[in-house]
Amino acid sequence: MSTPRACPPPDGPGPDAAGAVPAGSPSPAGRSRSLRLVGVGGAVPLSRDFTRQALHDWGWLPAGTADHRAAAEDVLLVVSELVTNACLHADGPEELRVSCTGKVLRLEVADLGAGTPAPRTPHRAGRPGGHGMFIVQRLCLDWGVLRRDGVAGKTVWAELAAPS
Repeated sequence: MSTPRACPPPDGPGPDAAGAVPAGSPSPAGRSRSLRLVGVGGAVPLSRDFTRQALHDWGWLPAGTADHRAAAEDVLLVVSELVTNACLHADGPEELRVSCTGKVLRLEVADLGAGTPAPRTPHRAGRPGGHGMFIVQRLCLDWGVLRRDGVAGKTVWAELAAPS
């Protein structure tokens, strides 16, 4: 079971002058992409489609085995949960970042919210709603929250293992 903790973002390509990270830009440590979500309608399906394309481009999809398919589905579910959480509790997501370094895939969702996400305890499987961060905790190697110094907002990150 993972616990939320602060963790520095992975090394990778930085933003260009306009603030965008080039799509699919390889870095020495892996690959990274970002998607601006400010004011975008349908942020959850857009984020899933964006992530699905990254997984395809990085060779996770199409999945050759049931384990590879399950790993890709876990990534898409975690993206959905993180973006949904930002939509429901943080006035919407600002940006989704997806990066792959070695055997770890990292998801980051930035928002302007002040709250701190946490799995609802005790978790009650039969109760509607409130399962998002519990799902993230169960599926991920680790996850946490990065605060922004001097400004509102945070980045919620999660890391998943690449299929073996």
